Amino acid sequence: MPSPALRAMMGTIRPKFGTFVIEFDSPGMGQILKAAGCEYALLDLEHSGFGYDQLKRMLRFYQAADLPVIVSTVGGDYDMVARALDMGADGIQPAKVGSAAEARAIVDHVRYAPKGARGVAVGIAHDRYVPGAPAPKLRAANQDVIFFPKVETPEGIDEIEAIAALDGVDGIWIGHFDLSVAMGIPAKFDHPRFQAAMQRVAAACAQHGKSLGRIYDDTETGLALHDLGFDFLCYSGDSWLVQRGVSEGIAALRKACRGPRTGVAGQL
Repeated sequence: MPSPALRAMMGTIRPKFGTFVIEFDSPGMGQILKAAGCEYALLDLEHSGFGYDQLKRMLRFYQAADLPVIVSTVGGDYDMVARALDMGADGIQPAKVGSAAEARAIVDHVRYAPKGARGVAVGIAHDRYVPGAPAPKLRAANQDVIFFPKVETPEGIDEIEAIAALDGVDGIWIGHFDLSVAMGIPAKFDHPRFQAAMQRVAAACAQHGKSLGRIYDDTETGLALHDLGFDFLCYSGDSWLVQRGVSEGIAALRKACRGPRTGVAGQL
């Protein structure tokens, strides 16, 4: 029983805010992020080193906080997608989806028959261990599980209209760093070719009523993305935010401490 809250966010124009979890496996993370104003968390299995045992435990913590989770997987193979969903992911975000045919194959992994071919097990983590008739659970999962393919190659951009048009694709996520590298313009997000790609993606999502998401690192970039048509705005990530906060605090105090001391030696 995935969270219907995530489904309710999809395809609406209002901005939805979350953050990226790539480092910290902590029981309090879901509640910390919820208290900070997050409406979802993007939990990384591609670069983080988190394993499936960790994922299963982490998803229970986020469920306790009532914070929907989109899980980013290395790819769209059945074992990656179906296992994450069976552990309770509310949405799935396979990396490097490069064609409509690939996206359609992943839809089969995400949806139960008759909409797909996902293997069936009930009374486990994804339906919160609740007993009962399977049919309503399968219908609810087909309705509420979110498929948010990550497009981060020129090939994916070339097929973006066909990917966005697919039934079963709920939104498009842009992997901006990988895309810029694959385009031969690493991290040059203001390059005309990169900007043209973003406009093409935004137009395709608007045409088909699909959500559009990306990570951003500062308010100015987030606002620009929102103005372009991005509605899932993912503010930075846990390790970077902690590092930035600590760095800014220490730098400010280090600068202040260069002045003359006003206290008495040996006293606080």
